Amino acid sequence: MFKDLSNKKSSELSFKEKLILALYENAMMAATGLVIVLLFYTFGFKIVAVDGSSMLPTLNHGDRLVVTAFCSEPEQGDVIISTQPNYFGKSIVKRVIATENQTVDIDFSTGDVFVDGELLNEPYINNLTLNKDSLDFPVTVPDNHVFVMGDNRQGSTDSRSDKVGFIREEYIFGVAKLKIINFDKDRKENKLRLIPFSEWKVE
Repeated sequence: MFKDLSNKKSSELSFKEKLILALYENAMMAATGLVIVLLFYTFGFKIVAVDGSSMLPTLNHGDRLVVTAFCSEPEQGDVIISTQPNYFGKSIVKRVIATENQTVDIDFSTGDVFVDGELLNEPYINNLTLNKDSLDFPVTVPDNHVFVMGDNRQGSTDSRSDKVGFIREEYIFGVAKLKIINFDKDRKENKLRLIPFSEWKVE
């Protein structure tokens, strides 16, 4: 029946037939959307919202991220969601700077960050790493932990502070793979986008 109706021209359809066809098309769209959502969650993907400005300019407050829990081991440069209990009592999003057994050193006079003696190239940061917190450097990351920092170094509480500390791998909720919503710079409207992590641009 629906196939026959869809083959007719709009001018040939009665009001009742148009209504039936519209209801059918809407039902199919809703069913397709539900299947996509179920597949999304079945295969370990979640959508989370960014809260705060600690990851500027990479992430804005309110951006939505697609994260996957299927991550064998966190890698340097990954943007992760941590559910580890902390001073703030909430999950945080940060960038992995070093993984287990790597040594982190920071020259707070120049803002340079070193991992295992090598200077990191950090085009993603919003400002230099000049804020020293409670941790004394250099430090070696313990087994099964990662060292994280926000890209907005002057506005991030992270592994430099005992309020966050090293992140145990078991508390890594997921690794960000896609940014699906970000606000334009003048905040006049939302722009719906689907941007792979590898293509996030820092302007």
